[in-house]
Amino acid sequence: MTPGANSSGGPVGPGQRPTGEHLARFTWQFDRVKIICMDADQFHQHLQSHTASFAKAVATGEDEWIIKGFIDTYRNIYTISMDTKIISKVLELLIIPMFKEFAETHGLKIELCPQQNFYPDLTFTHPPSGQAFAVDIKSTYRIGLNQVNGMTLGAFTGYFRKRQSNKNIVYPYDRYAEHFVLGVIYSRCEGASEERTVFTLDQLSQIPSVIRDFQFFAQPKYRIAASQPGSGNTKNIGSVTRIDDLLQGTGPFADLGREVYDDYWMFYLTRDMAAAAETQPPYANLETYREYKKRGLDRLEAQKKRSEKFTDSESSEQEDEP
Repeated sequence: MTPGANSSGGPVGPGQRPTGEHLARFTWQFDRVKIICMDADQFHQHLQSHTASFAKAVATGEDEWIIKGFIDTYRNIYTISMDTKIISKVLELLIIPMFKEFAETHGLKIELCPQQNFYPDLTFTHPPSGQAFAVDIKSTYRIGLNQVNGMTLGAFTGYFRKRQSNKNIVYPYDRYAEHFVLGVIYSRCEGASEERTVFTLDQLSQIPSVIRDFQFFAQPKYRIAASQPGSGNTKNIGSVTRIDDLLQGTGPFADLGREVYDDYWMFYLTRDMAAAAETQPPYANLETYREYKKRGLDRLEAQKKRSEKFTDSESSEQEDEP
């Protein structure tokens, strides 16, 4: 035994060296703390590290999509459309079984979205800590070397603003420790068969894939959000469109933080929303949002000075009283 070491495995006293038993106990306790606790950063790391397996599962060795079309009972194959809604749904169906494996690996309980138009696609709960994490599956296609068409990141009305509501959401918004996007970026294949083309099962190898070259990423929603709605006058939050920003989570709210992101979208009004309320949109982007906030701060500062002046005046009058 090393001189001065506590052979009983009890607490290490002054001048004593930890034994192998002490180190083993410390390691066990440290691992137990990791199992009992899981915060948003840890969940994000787990999810991000799992994205490589998603990419392998949806693509062939040549990086083409493994899905070729839909088959009927007569063994006819109807080629899949390039419609983004169809592609998004089929990708989601492919990925969800892998999320079950992800949940088992990390000791998480998984809940699927109970019905269409509910948020989120997946809810993960860590039973020992009670922490819940929302994950939405989103996809978009490349339109340039470092540019995508963009994606919508969910509504900024309804449950987003009424954060204790159960309407159209699995759990109230505030119940979730963080809200994540599992994103899929892909390229459209030029010259793919039109969706009205019908093949036989024997011709499977001849059917070209409609999409290829997948990139998966996982980011907290606020880190990839833009300051504009998804498209037109929609009431959905839009995403940034630079691929680097999506992969690295460096959108305009990344440095500003989630509180600013929440505040911005909680009070954002489209033109139609403002017209219905018989008012004007308070801001339309981050620049006008800063101006809007500054005007509010200037008014508060002016009110503060008026209050101080009134207080000083009252004090003077009291001092003059006999």
